[in-house]
Amino acid sequence: MDYLGYLYALLIAAGGVIGYLKAGSMMSLVMGLLFGSLAGLGAYRSSISKEQYVLGLLVSLAMFARFGQNFYQTGKMMPGGVVMICSLVMVLRYGARAIL
Repeated sequence: MDYLGYLYALLIAAGGVIGYLKAGSMMSLVMGLLFGSLAGLGAYRSSISKEQYVLGLLVSLAMFARFGQNFYQTGKMMPGGVVMICSLVMVLRYGARAIL
């Protein structure tokens, strides 16, 4: 069971909801729920078979790129730095499956 993947998916989806509630950003809500759902699907697929890591890797790479850019531009740990670090952990985790 890919508990870390499910936790990551929950973090992304919750971040989208919080972005909507705090700033009224509909885009944050939609993208958070979309990417959270895709990350959850990736975690589910990874739980079924270790070879099905590609979706989780792609989602975490996209989130790392998006929030890495945000952290680079603003220097703020919330939300950019936190999501960037969590995404990097997931990229390394799924990437290790590709190599090993």
